[in-house]
Amino acid sequence: MGRYVVRRLLQMIPVFVGATLLIFLMVNVMGDPIAGLCGERACDPATAAQLKKEFGLDKPLWQQYLTYMGNVFTGDFGTAFNGQPVTELMATAFPVTIRLTIVAILFEIVIGITLGVVTGMRRGRPVDTGVLLATLVVISVPTFVTGLLLQLLLGVQWHWIQPSVSQAATFGELIVPGLVLAAVSLAYVTRLTRTSIAENKRSDYVRTAVAKGLPRHRVITRHLLRNSLIPVVTFIGADIGALMGGAIVTERIFNIHGVGYQLYQGILRQNTQTVVGFVTVLVLVFLVANLLVDLLYAVLDPRIRYA
Repeated sequence: MGRYVVRRLLQMIPVFVGATLLIFLMVNVMGDPIAGLCGERACDPATAAQLKKEFGLDKPLWQQYLTYMGNVFTGDFGTAFNGQPVTELMATAFPVTIRLTIVAILFEIVIGITLGVVTGMRRGRPVDTGVLLATLVVISVPTFVTGLLLQLLLGVQWHWIQPSVSQAATFGELIVPGLVLAAVSLAYVTRLTRTSIAENKRSDYVRTAVAKGLPRHRVITRHLLRNSLIPVVTFIGADIGALMGGAIVTERIFNIHGVGYQLYQGILRQNTQTVVGFVTVLVLVFLVANLLVDLLYAVLDPRIRYA
């Protein structure tokens, strides 16, 4: 196991470098970031040259990238165009989005897997048909429609929640935004779990466990569910990074100042340092989540061994 982890960590290095290089190149061809600093009027040549020199934009692109990567390994993600270090923006944005992601993942795990097990064990029955139709509706409706509808009903009409989240963004305030963020992924988790349960229910090891007289709940939890969770865990592991980076719509609807909000502001203002810095951390989140998922395979299925 130790050798496998070391090998995977070494494999993550070229993936990280390649991903950050692509991000750096794409962000830096979005347009002229200096133009946005001068307001509606174009910068005069002297001011533009001074600003480019101040932010290191007068150097060749490859040199800018090498300088950026060298600073990243020292914990310096650059400075936003307003003079604020990007790490300070991260310190305020990432805790909020992490809490929002935790709430969303809990919805996926608790509700999605539970519904998947129930429908997988009762495949073809009315409850199965009803859940399938409900998940299809959730997948079909865009996130901004779901978010605005819940905000209007629960916040404006019924006053059950605050229409917008406060600056503190506590777990209690993030329940509805977390449900909105997790809605589509929850539907996919339900359908994945249902399919996997229904397929493995006919396996020989399940019939053997039933023939031995094991209690039904033990057959489901210790044998059937454990082996059926591998595709679900794969999806949830990849979804962690997707939820953190894809929360722009949800955070805009509920006025949450998290990662999505900062990315939106950075793209809007062509603030390359902010965008590249935040996406670099999200790349690391994806890589670590995929590594943890691979290690979890061995826990779920004893037949899987890493050398």
